[in-house]
Amino acid sequence: MVSITRPLGIKFIESITSSNISFKSHQAIVLTVTFLAYTSYHAARKTTSIVKTALDPQTPDETEQSGSFLLSWVLGTGWAPFDGSNGTGLLGDLDLAFLFVYAVGMFFSGHIGDRMNLRIFLTIGMMGTGLFTSLFGVGYWANIHVFYYYLMVQMLAGLFQSTGWPSVVAVVGNWFGKSKRGLIMGVWNAHTSIGNITGSLSASYFLKYGWGWSMVVPGLMIAFIGVVVFMFLPVDPESVGVERDEDESRQAKKGVIEPLLSSDTNIENGSAIGFFEAWKIPGVAPFAFCLFFAKLVAYTFLYWLPFYISHTAINGEYLSNTAAGNLSTLFDVGGVVGGILAGHISDRLDARAITAASFTYCAIPALYLYRSYGHISTSINIILMLIIGMFVNGPYALITTAVSADLGTHGSLKGNSKALATVTAIIDGTGSIGAAIGPVLTGYISTRSWSAVFTMLMLSAFVAGLFLTKLVVAEVTAKCQDSQGGSSSGAPPSGVVEEV
Repeated sequence: MVSITRPLGIKFIESITSSNISFKSHQAIVLTVTFLAYTSYHAARKTTSIVKTALDPQTPDETEQSGSFLLSWVLGTGWAPFDGSNGTGLLGDLDLAFLFVYAVGMFFSGHIGDRMNLRIFLTIGMMGTGLFTSLFGVGYWANIHVFYYYLMVQMLAGLFQSTGWPSVVAVVGNWFGKSKRGLIMGVWNAHTSIGNITGSLSASYFLKYGWGWSMVVPGLMIAFIGVVVFMFLPVDPESVGVERDEDESRQAKKGVIEPLLSSDTNIENGSAIGFFEAWKIPGVAPFAFCLFFAKLVAYTFLYWLPFYISHTAINGEYLSNTAAGNLSTLFDVGGVVGGILAGHISDRLDARAITAASFTYCAIPALYLYRSYGHISTSINIILMLIIGMFVNGPYALITTAVSADLGTHGSLKGNSKALATVTAIIDGTGSIGAAIGPVLTGYISTRSWSAVFTMLMLSAFVAGLFLTKLVVAEVTAKCQDSQGGSSSGAPPSGVVEEV
């Protein structure tokens, strides 16, 4: 029997209105609260990319050495120990430490999240993230110049950040069935880009008062939203005692969504599934490894785009830290469009793999054009940045939301609802290892050539698409057979998509 534990905020609203909140209203609350939660997670995560330019005003790319005096005047003198010749490498090490702990923590977070109250788990994660994000900024006022202080703070911030994604996807997956899941989650996943934009704009604004404020303000923001999560987030319909709508109930009873490859493995309903059992769910491994390379590209832009812009002359002029940070937000504007578009297309085609692979391959020429022509003028830079954001973040958003939710309710689970957080954690955790590798490689490669960095990103996008080849072939085969009327028995061939 499921115990009913309404959050305090829900109880307060019901006491004022003297009526129980409906299922649809609960869904709206879930989307709103989880949207705010992960917006604040990404805002806190984005700040270090802006602060980089204040910590390390590195000499620019070899193609722009003539403007180094002007660049030094624009960016300032830096902050020890990041202001030396190895400053960029040290900042790359911070990114690696944060993202490596985040990736490892993700696997444990999914396992724990499927076994405890996600509202409490998410609140703890947000409070911890706020604390350690703020402690990084405290180094400014405490005049701390010890690298290992910032390293430890970033590692602990990464650990608490890992609680976020498996939790919010699991909660949303508990409340929404497969119908229009790609579009709903595509729109909902705008929190990633909006969080990046919010973090960039706030961090850029507060730089003029001292870079410490650029870390503390987002840290306080996520802690506040953590209180909102604790007060208002209903984890699933059963926990707050509401009846599902008829359509949602029908999907929940089926509980069996066969979005990708069929499986001979069945997992009994009831207890949460194990880590290795989740890896056996068809489609989990290829999408996880695809996301490894997709997030490598996305997070390189997340952590290094403002730095790259400020160190690259656009139309012969260098931008200030604030201007570079503000301009970099357009990458995330394109990401919002890409996430919604990828979700909508995948719903219409009922083909997650085809959509993700198509976007990934389109990112390759977009990356080449941005590196080759982005410096010509601000207008060209803006247009190409929007295009890159759309193609890079589109598959990233699709895989981490709708695909993860689909696989977390795969037919082999026999309706077991205690798999969403684990499956989400496996996919995004694997992707986060790539996210850790990309920025640290960029930190070292960029000291020699930014062109080499973009070559690495294009190769990564190509490999990401290759990992989906088998799933793409399966979906194309299914579409061809559907157009020909299918098999005489009406049953889908083994190894392809089963329509529900």
